[in-house]
Amino acid sequence: MKLPVQCFGARTAVAAAALLTVAQMAWALEPFKVEDIRVEGLQRVEAGTVFASMPLRVGDEYDDEKGAAAIRALFALGLFKDVRLEANGDVLVVVVEERPTIANVEFVGTKEFDKKALVQSMRDVGLAEGRPFDKALADRAEQELKRQYISRSLYGAEVVTTVTPMERNRVNLTFSVVEGKAAKINEIRIVGAKAFSESTLKKQMDQDTGGWMSWYTKSNRYARSKLNADLESLRSYYLKRGYIDFRIDSTQVAISPDKKNISLVINVHEGERFVVSDIRLEGNYLDRDDEFKSLVKIKPGQPYNAELVTDTTKAFADHFSNFGFAFAHVEAVPEIDRENNRVSFVLQADPSRRAYVRRIQIAGNERTRDEVIRREFRQYESSWYDGDKIKLSRDRIDRLGFFTEVDMDTQEVPGSPDQVDLVTTVKEKPTGSVTLGAGFSSAEKVTLSFGIKQENAFGSGNYLGIDVNTGKYNRTLVLSTTDPYFTQDGVSRTIDLYYRTSRPYSYVVDDSEVSTSDMYKIVSKGASIRFGVPFTELDTVYFGIGAEQTSIKSGQYMPMYFSPYSGKSNTAIPLTLGWGRDSRDSALAPNEGRYQRLNADWSMAGDLKYIKANYQFQQYIPVTKAITFAFNTELGWGKGLGGKDFPVFKNFYAGGLGSVRGFDQGSLGPRSYCYQGETGAPNNCTSYSFVGGAKLAVMNLELIAPFPGNGNDKTLRWFTFVDAGNVFAENDPIRAGEFRASAGIGLSWISPLGPLRLAWATPLRKKPQDKLQKIQFQIGTSF
Repeated sequence: MKLPVQCFGARTAVAAAALLTVAQMAWALEPFKVEDIRVEGLQRVEAGTVFASMPLRVGDEYDDEKGAAAIRALFALGLFKDVRLEANGDVLVVVVEERPTIANVEFVGTKEFDKKALVQSMRDVGLAEGRPFDKALADRAEQELKRQYISRSLYGAEVVTTVTPMERNRVNLTFSVVEGKAAKINEIRIVGAKAFSESTLKKQMDQDTGGWMSWYTKSNRYARSKLNADLESLRSYYLKRGYIDFRIDSTQVAISPDKKNISLVINVHEGERFVVSDIRLEGNYLDRDDEFKSLVKIKPGQPYNAELVTDTTKAFADHFSNFGFAFAHVEAVPEIDRENNRVSFVLQADPSRRAYVRRIQIAGNERTRDEVIRREFRQYESSWYDGDKIKLSRDRIDRLGFFTEVDMDTQEVPGSPDQVDLVTTVKEKPTGSVTLGAGFSSAEKVTLSFGIKQENAFGSGNYLGIDVNTGKYNRTLVLSTTDPYFTQDGVSRTIDLYYRTSRPYSYVVDDSEVSTSDMYKIVSKGASIRFGVPFTELDTVYFGIGAEQTSIKSGQYMPMYFSPYSGKSNTAIPLTLGWGRDSRDSALAPNEGRYQRLNADWSMAGDLKYIKANYQFQQYIPVTKAITFAFNTELGWGKGLGGKDFPVFKNFYAGGLGSVRGFDQGSLGPRSYCYQGETGAPNNCTSYSFVGGAKLAVMNLELIAPFPGNGNDKTLRWFTFVDAGNVFAENDPIRAGEFRASAGIGLSWISPLGPLRLAWATPLRKKPQDKLQKIQFQIGTSF
């Protein structure tokens, strides 16, 4: 909370009266030549401060005018409670009484406001440790604090200011507060509404009479600012439905005598419902009338809708900007026929002057280098202003993922009517992250993973990642770096070096999990290089090559399925080809747009010959400005070449975060029964491990909304979801009947460590042998 400075004005009447009194005392002195000046009554103030402030010097001739000026100057310092001038012969004696100094400012009983914020507010207005104490300021601070409590519906709050004298002319200033209980809205009435029910109109308001989330949202606490916003919501609701004459006549706010209950009465005048009869275009449309007509949102025969009228004028202005007319003026002039309840619109357009961008300015990037942002611009300096290119530039900067906010503002250049400056303001987010993953199962087993990455290394825009996993199942060391502008044309280069060892995600013998410490493991090491070539603003094609070596170290419970690869090195030299398209409005918290990715690995040389491909599709659809519907699907396919099976260590896995939530990580799909050396027929084996499959199909649906009471803040959101999918063996078809499904709720938070997602899921479709994990969280994942 910040107390307004203006509420503590100059010390007017009291100070003026005191000034006149002491001035009259000074005027009583006869004029004389000042041979010396002596100051009496100082305790902490230096005498030099007094001498420097006075307009009188030794040798000057004293008179009433100079005496009054000296007194005014000393009072203006704000350090003295009283000032007198006396004469002792030819010596001018300045007698002062210092104001007490504030030793400490304390708040007692404050719960609604943060104490640190209160202390800072007092400091901003002059009530702080070491400052002279001013009773007028303290009184006004007390009144303002009461007003702040009233704005939070705490009408019964009491504030008492205590000034405690201390040694050396100091005082302690204490604000003791009894907050009491907040007044609650117990009644809201809307008088005059006929076209819509009162309950329908109340739903348009943020303030209400309380609900199950009121303890958090505080929606049943009255605030004038909230009421004003609610009145605008009601006005917008009517204007969007044809009521062009709608108005709010008055509002009454009544509080009960015990200051615990508030009732709101809103008196409205609906008027008649109007229908659009005609739309005409007038003015200069650059000989592109048909193009502009296609942008008209309002249609004849439909009810008047103020929002569509605004959208139309904005669309016209945006279209003018695509041709360099940054200052186009578009106005929708209504012609109202009240007899027939009809309204027609004349869309008047004046493109004004064409402009070009003189300079692009960047602000807010304390870490990220200017060049990293500038290379994403498609609107260039000294080029004609282009609205589409400016929007594309903003989206490209946002998709970098380095910023939580990206704003672009057009500013006119003084004295140059055909020039504008484009000011880009960004708000950086932490781009270094620690990737943590964990899951909690019904058996109270916690799984962990760890990694470090820097998406914007040293502000260069380059990616640098070190993934160190010391988990129970996987141990990984991966060094990865990406230069998104390896060439000036935007060709990217990615280099990966990795060493991985993995044990089975889970192994079950006789329905009991066994220790993984002495079990078999898969060891992979290799390197790859990949280039990304942008073919359009949205499309990038990737190609590269890698070399890897994989071996299986024997150990307990190694599946018979792995026997062909055991005890030898299995080499592969895969060629990589991929394609990506990203039209999302944000990489961090998208609200609309589409993301697609297709990758294929083809190993033609080495011991392993195979082809592996996977495709991911994401679609974000805005339901409202704050609520988003998101769809994700991922398909994977692998096949062995040269008459060989698809390598088992290239299998896809499903289950867990990023896949089908509610099931243990990697536990879906085929299982390998029997381990090497186990006796008995395969059909009688009781041991198994999860080995994944050569085919993958996963689908996710999410409905994402801001956290209640958090406005449209995208850094903290909640979501509901439905997941379905599974993995299948190379020779098995993908059968929807084998899909597992789950549903649940989750929380998404863009934390300082990276995007965090917490999910609670319950299976909708499962089988008795499935391993469940209802609560899961991860930092640094999507879906």
